[in-house]
Amino acid sequence: MRVFFIGIGGIGMSALARYCKHAGYEVAGYDRTPSELTSELEAEGIAIHYDDCVANIPESFRNIDTLVVYTPAVPNDSNELNWFRNNGNEVRKRSAILGQIARDKKTLAVAGTHGKTTTSTMLAWLLNETGKPCTAFLGGISKNFNSNLLLATSELLVVEADEYDRSFLQLYPQIAIVTAADADHLDIYGTEKEMKNTFGQFVAQIDPDGVLILKKDVDIPLNGIRCRTVSYSYNNSAADFYAFNIEQQNGFYRFDIHTPNFTIENCTLGLPGKVNVENAVAAVAAAIFAGADINKISQALATFVGVKRRFDVQINTPQHVYIDDYAHHPEELSAAITSIRQMFPDRKILAIFQPHLYTRTRDFADQFAQSLSLPDELILLDIYPARELPIAGVSSQIIFDKVTIDKKTMCRKDDLLALLKTIDIDVVVTLGAGDIDRFVAPINEMLGEKIQD
Repeated sequence: MRVFFIGIGGIGMSALARYCKHAGYEVAGYDRTPSELTSELEAEGIAIHYDDCVANIPESFRNIDTLVVYTPAVPNDSNELNWFRNNGNEVRKRSAILGQIARDKKTLAVAGTHGKTTTSTMLAWLLNETGKPCTAFLGGISKNFNSNLLLATSELLVVEADEYDRSFLQLYPQIAIVTAADADHLDIYGTEKEMKNTFGQFVAQIDPDGVLILKKDVDIPLNGIRCRTVSYSYNNSAADFYAFNIEQQNGFYRFDIHTPNFTIENCTLGLPGKVNVENAVAAVAAAIFAGADINKISQALATFVGVKRRFDVQINTPQHVYIDDYAHHPEELSAAITSIRQMFPDRKILAIFQPHLYTRTRDFADQFAQSLSLPDELILLDIYPARELPIAGVSSQIIFDKVTIDKKTMCRKDDLLALLKTIDIDVVVTLGAGDIDRFVAPINEMLGEKIQD
């Protein structure tokens, strides 16, 4: 009846910790860094410490009956992880526990190298609002639910199916969406082909009576698949599900959705961005297959307001615009910056980017440089290492040197706010999956003061 989480502050781990707490288990954990999420967990009655020391493990958890859950981000030399292993405890990855929970549910899994967090969160909201309540493990904080965990007594489960470390192979869904399969995590897969083959393995695990909802032109092997396959697209009429009659005003979209059997008219999204129209088409398709009331879908889309750190508009005034986004892959950066350009075509865009991982920086330096040449001005921070040790010759400089715009600056994190105070900011976007989110509140405060002045 006790579960100890190593890396409890992670978005996926914290949702699982909340689930176990709600299920009646005694829950505690370790994380190396305090955060807003860990503060919320502590307020919910979960004991957390921040020094990797066996002496900090609560006494009641130091026995063989404690289940230990960890993520691949936890280093192999973790004192607490190795103590539990040497003590004979059952030690399991988060993905294995999530897979175990999913076995007893009708699982709707959203996979893809980008787009899965917004799409899965939107799907959970659609189901909740159209008479099909669901439990959901989300990869971000839903602004509608104000949480990364949604609980329901029904059999429906929505999960974000993470390709990192092949975690999604723990899932055998009834319905699955694949949003993208661009090369990523080559530190795990080695080659793009191997990554795509693993996506093929994932979709082959879909229940034979289920359905795969695949973005049009996403190239993954389908030779092992036994279920029905349908396609979706932003506006490609060759797809089974797509948007049409699309109109945009100030970044917000109105559109109709074509399905194989009917049309859903007069859809609007409560969050901006062209890419979110495509995410909405995928989420709507999955909701329909799950039995959602189609007459309520349009209203549900209109009231969906997004996910924190996913094209998250913080300020939008004639003087200043500030958007925060989790984008950390070149394709995501291009999509975010292009969407901002469409929203504010005549304004000056400043992008602040923190690269995530040495391996990703090394593998995609050229593509990063191309994406980061799209704004008018760039501030490039040092690499956020996450789980990695430095790699010789790999730094943000290898991206910086290839960026083609004239206004570009390398900057240390500690110097960022001072630098921003010297810049005449019009539209600014912070981008990255590291700890760049720690600047959201200070930048909001700084721009708020400028607006008042």
